[in-house]
Amino acid sequence: MVIAELFVEWFGANPIVHGLVGGLVIAGLNLFGASLVLVWRDPSERALDGALGFAAGVMLAASFTSLIIPGIEVYSGGNPIPVLVGVLLGALFLDRSDVLVPHAHILLTGRRRSDAADPGDSLPIDNERLAPVVLFVLAITLHNMPEGLAVGVGFGSGDVAGAIPLMLAIGIQNIPEGLAVSVAAVNAGLDRRAYAVFTGIRSGLVEIPLAVLGAYAVQTVSALLPYAMGFAAGAMLFVISDEIVPETHAGGHERVATLGTILGIVVMLYLDISLG
Repeated sequence: MVIAELFVEWFGANPIVHGLVGGLVIAGLNLFGASLVLVWRDPSERALDGALGFAAGVMLAASFTSLIIPGIEVYSGGNPIPVLVGVLLGALFLDRSDVLVPHAHILLTGRRRSDAADPGDSLPIDNERLAPVVLFVLAITLHNMPEGLAVGVGFGSGDVAGAIPLMLAIGIQNIPEGLAVSVAAVNAGLDRRAYAVFTGIRSGLVEIPLAVLGAYAVQTVSALLPYAMGFAAGAMLFVISDEIVPETHAGGHERVATLGTILGIVVMLYLDISLG
């Protein structure tokens, strides 16, 4: 594959370096998405729901084509148990983490779910201006963790041809996510330019080291690879089901969000087939 060969020619053959490059790419695309608020100053809720639906579609397809299926067929010798255990652990990790930090939907959409007893809806910070920022850092950082890990695990497997589509897919879905959180910050009263830069820095601090960590872990302990692939997939599937789909359907724009999801699946499948 030409692209994979060029990638190795440019960055060498070390999978850990590849993980670093992958982390930089997805963080850079998140910064690009966050910076769109400088030119697209007031995107409608309908447009954001469609964009986040697209992100969900990309993540959904990538979870299976780049993580679960190759984890079972290639790295587990056809044994599904390690990958499925990883999927369950990834979903459980996100579920338990959501008890400790607020749900991302509060910050992405400004909406609250009707369940007042939801521990994620508690805002234990008095400063009304500071609270959304602090909660944003906690919640969005948590939900970006599996993305960086997935890219690192993909490159750590040594399959550059398969990891590149995954990197591009997660990077592409980071664009609407970056825009959405920038809009949320603007709505909280923060400066557009300062917050776009802050968002890019935040994504780099999380996704880059996790990409390197994922690559290093599976290179050091190869037996972890199918579990790690399942973990990253399970965490992303949890985010899709628990956060993105319910919130993009809550404002009456479910048709746009659904079409965006389908488009995201098509784009990811095309990337996987044409580049993988």
